[in-house]
Amino acid sequence: MPWLLWLLVVLAGCAAPPAHPPAGDSRALIASYIPASVADREAWAADIYTPMAVLGIPVTPRNVCAIVAVTEQESGFHADPVVPDLPAIAHAEIERRRERLGIPKLVLDAALDVKSTNGKTYRERLDHARTERELSDIYEDFIGRVPFGRTLLESGNPVRTGGPMQVSVAFARAQAEEKKYPYAVTDSLRDEVFTRRGGMYFGIAHLLDYPASYDRDIYRFADFNAGRYASRNAAFQAALGLVAHRRLALDGDLVPAGKARDGTPGETEAAALSIAKSLDLDASDIHRDLAREGRADFESTPLYRKVFDLADRRAGKRVARAVVPSIELHTPKTTRRLTTRWFAERVAARQARCLNAPRAARGGAGAR
Repeated sequence: MPWLLWLLVVLAGCAAPPAHPPAGDSRALIASYIPASVADREAWAADIYTPMAVLGIPVTPRNVCAIVAVTEQESGFHADPVVPDLPAIAHAEIERRRERLGIPKLVLDAALDVKSTNGKTYRERLDHARTERELSDIYEDFIGRVPFGRTLLESGNPVRTGGPMQVSVAFARAQAEEKKYPYAVTDSLRDEVFTRRGGMYFGIAHLLDYPASYDRDIYRFADFNAGRYASRNAAFQAALGLVAHRRLALDGDLVPAGKARDGTPGETEAAALSIAKSLDLDASDIHRDLAREGRADFESTPLYRKVFDLADRRAGKRVARAVVPSIELHTPKTTRRLTTRWFAERVAARQARCLNAPRAARGGAGAR
């Protein structure tokens, strides 16, 4: 064997694969980026480390600060954050549903005065609810015990998000079907969302456990608020609007759910159909590709590639492949005008502060 080949074989045999840092070191790193004002930082660090390890997300300052920033924004590091004026919000929502369904007010009043499973009336419990978990528990009880409870609450608990990262229960259920939840479920997956460990697991999965070719984290933060790949899809809408000479809503929603059900095209699909000849695609091709809006491989579809090719040529440059969606947020908890851009920029600013904070201000080695 030539001596050079022999030397390469020996060196290859001696080389060891790069080792992952010990779990204790990773937890200490995470804790060092959690604000010093947060109580029980070591426990928070452990509940951030576990999902990162299970999901294979690298424990880097950038990733850790992304998680810290979203958690700060959504709950201030409270597993079950208090919602201001929650009783008023809950009563107003129930009243809106009662009016829409035509249920007499006297009937609803009588139902709210029924004693619940803990001996208090539903009205008393609603009047003293402080967190979404408490409200969710009341609704679950109400649905199971009051004859028209399921009708009033539309066959489901209206509390759809919760926990320290305010992740949706629907996402948690979908994630648990795709990848095994790493903890034992003591009651229900819904209840897990409202715990620190479950809320962090599902929130981290929603934020970081999907491939995206973004060059800035602000687009992931926008996706966290508007749905996975919303920023990529909004850029596609902008490119399509440029080519089709149409003003499209840049909301990242390529096939609105209602339109998918009734078979009529939404405005994004209609715009694509209007230039089908230029794209050399038929209606079924366009619909098939748009239906991949929530997947990474939408970017490999003929529709995506051809729209961006035409847009780049029309603009005389490479147009943006990611845009923060233009969405106004409407929830019972919001009392002022908020948008996805507002959310994404706030979280991005928090991430930057987290990354740039002096180590001493973060607690330094004491985080161990």
